[in-house]
Amino acid sequence: MNHTDRGWMYRRLQNGYMNDEFINGVEEFMVFALSHVECLSAGKVRCPCNHKKCQNKVFLDDNIVKAHLSRYGFVPNYYNWHLHGEEYIRPNFPNTNPDVPSSSRSQNRSWESENIHVDHIFLSHDQEYLLANQNLGHEFSTEYQEEGPSQYVDPNIEPVETPNNYVKGLYDLIKSAEKEIWDGNPHGHSLLSVLARLLKMKHEHNMSERNFDDMCQLMSELCPANNHMPPSFYWTKKLIKDLGLPVEKIDVCSNNCMIYWGTDSDLTECKICEHPRYKPSRRRGSQTPNKQTPYKIMYYFPITPRLQRLYASTATASHMRWHHDHHSDPETMTHPSDSLAWRHFDETHPWFAAEIRNVRLGLSTDGFQPFGQTGHQYSSWPVILTPYNLPPWMCMKDEVMFLSVIAPGPSNPKDKLDVFLQPLIAELQQLWYDGVATYDIHSQTNFTLRASLLWTISDFPAYAMLSGWSTAGKQACPHCMSDSEAFTLVHSGKTSWFDNHRKFLPIDHQLRRKKNMFIRGRRVLYPAPPTKTGDELLSELDNYGFLPAYDVDSESRNREICQLAKCGWRRRSILWELPYWRTNLIRHNLDVMHIEKNVFDNVFNTIMNILGRTKDNAKSRADLVEMRIRPELHPNVSTGRHPKASYSLERSAREVLCRWLKDVRFSDGYASNMSRCVDMNKLRMFGMKSHDCHVFMQRLIPVAFKELLPREVWEALTELSLFFADLTARNLKQSDIMRLHEQIPVILCKLEKIFPPSFFDCMEHLCVHLPYEARIAGPVQFRWMYPVERFLRRLKSTVRNKARVEGSICNAYLVSEASIFCEHYFGDSIQTRQ
Repeated sequence: MNHTDRGWMYRRLQNGYMNDEFINGVEEFMVFALSHVECLSAGKVRCPCNHKKCQNKVFLDDNIVKAHLSRYGFVPNYYNWHLHGEEYIRPNFPNTNPDVPSSSRSQNRSWESENIHVDHIFLSHDQEYLLANQNLGHEFSTEYQEEGPSQYVDPNIEPVETPNNYVKGLYDLIKSAEKEIWDGNPHGHSLLSVLARLLKMKHEHNMSERNFDDMCQLMSELCPANNHMPPSFYWTKKLIKDLGLPVEKIDVCSNNCMIYWGTDSDLTECKICEHPRYKPSRRRGSQTPNKQTPYKIMYYFPITPRLQRLYASTATASHMRWHHDHHSDPETMTHPSDSLAWRHFDETHPWFAAEIRNVRLGLSTDGFQPFGQTGHQYSSWPVILTPYNLPPWMCMKDEVMFLSVIAPGPSNPKDKLDVFLQPLIAELQQLWYDGVATYDIHSQTNFTLRASLLWTISDFPAYAMLSGWSTAGKQACPHCMSDSEAFTLVHSGKTSWFDNHRKFLPIDHQLRRKKNMFIRGRRVLYPAPPTKTGDELLSELDNYGFLPAYDVDSESRNREICQLAKCGWRRRSILWELPYWRTNLIRHNLDVMHIEKNVFDNVFNTIMNILGRTKDNAKSRADLVEMRIRPELHPNVSTGRHPKASYSLERSAREVLCRWLKDVRFSDGYASNMSRCVDMNKLRMFGMKSHDCHVFMQRLIPVAFKELLPREVWEALTELSLFFADLTARNLKQSDIMRLHEQIPVILCKLEKIFPPSFFDCMEHLCVHLPYEARIAGPVQFRWMYPVERFLRRLKSTVRNKARVEGSICNAYLVSEASIFCEHYFGDSIQTRQ
């Protein structure tokens, strides 16, 4: 085309509508631009629109470029398409663009006052995702739907693309908040704002439904007669049902063998144990059909719509790209996005990392007893997902931790947990391969959202349930695996990891050659075993022939393999079905919270010589005799009495310590009242929570034992205290992690010279692997169980109907999601969660 014929580029509008000549010209331009491959970047076209962020500076999809051109027009004086493959020719044409004045570019705002009708051919054709059973046409918003779908537009963001149907429905619901609670209300309170505040109070204060009903009735009586106040919680749920998110109820075999889902959804009995699916009918001789009641039900909360809402809300959409936009010191890690695991994932899957809005997830699970310790034994197991795209001050908060699965009780699922994870793994696979069309309110563009699972977070017993590796016995360490040198003590009968840490020392360290200081006659001259890669672990599982827990023949087959191979594997985890799982540098995290608590309990109970809890007892002294080490601690042959150990406090010293702990005070919000845990009669501590142990371990040990213990014992414990304090810092430097990696085996060797072999169980040994995981995965506060435990505590408090534990949790969680929805979407106009 001759350059003189391109006046159409600046004749975009005609009588307020798109000019046909401009539409045809844009189509011709796109064909020309796409035909010059050398000018494309990853299949994307340089955008020549006049938007201040584009102007031939960024590459976008062809459909988005069309939408930009229809909205903003071409950049001024771009008659010669030299940036799209055309030979550069200096133009001689004057500026004839009626939409763009010849003044400065900042004054180009004429489009704001134009009544533009954008032709649909310039919009993105991404497939629109609709939620299952998402009814947007209830009576609460009917009057607004008759006017056509509304579009929520942030006044600070210039619109680029129109939202898909799902997001339009959400914005229609926002518009319905304009409906007053009664006609002529002088205070301006809308019905939805009042219901949102009531839901907030119910969620925050764990209000019963009866209390909520009474409050609704009282408010209805106080309002004028023409008010729209719902009379009960039942009607409130019907009015705000579209604020919630979907949940699926899936029948489960009574023995946890299988779930009636997918191709098995029509079965009436278990295909493994042949147990019937439904309870027998109690109505005998009745002619009317009775509703069939399953023996057990699990609840599944799809993660896809919950991730979509993060991008549909102005409160969270802009923060979902923080992991990419923030800048930090290359030697300092403040977020998982700074870790080696994150960077390795990006390098392994560059197509996934190219879209910065793709979501990285962490999975965590733990069981809890809803009836307390004295009630009926019942174990419920929620599975929680949390996105790591968010900044540190938002990540791992309750509002962005999504309940995904509730594995029903009353029994612990143990190795059958994979059975309940099948819907979640299928959805994660779909989010990896296909993605889902999502609207980003921050950039006001549609994109294909994908998600991946980075790692899992759990305590040590749940580690075995998620990974398939047994965390009991001599091969309990998931890092050392079969290279573990744990042994069973003769008299105590316990597994000990004593003298298992010299191999982690530098190869020329003098402690490696000591023969009589640890296990008699043993020198350690070989290096520590290397950490196995995902490919090596998967190959090992395939060679053994382990099957996933949901397979028909898995139970007998896996038991047979375990008996023959005598390995630490118990089954093939369902997480290996994720196509990227084997490429992750770290798949399962050791929980620093529980490790720190168990180490503290062992140290404190042994020093305080607590009866029944100390690791220094008659059997441990007999083990010292059997191993022929520490002769100064051997029992007296004539009297049978045990000599006092240097690490054990006298009664007078214990009284001094307990009185000091009784008077110690902390700043508000730093720690709980630790004086409540002091028992002056028995001179011990009781009822200490994990955070109490955390504070004592890192802050009080160097002070409390300085004048009470010998110097070599106090120094070793102080070094252990400082190790945990540095490890759990908010910002981790690579140099500090390498220092901790070198120090921890020395610290453990010092402790091995002080405490008996029965002191060193698996928890003390796992400390040697914590710096490695911190170097790979980043700061600890994103990978420990404190946020998960707080989330589970809130779920536990919502159990009202103890005959339907999972149903109570499900209903309360959906109310919580509706409350958070109002907080995110209405901001300061509706005061919800604080």
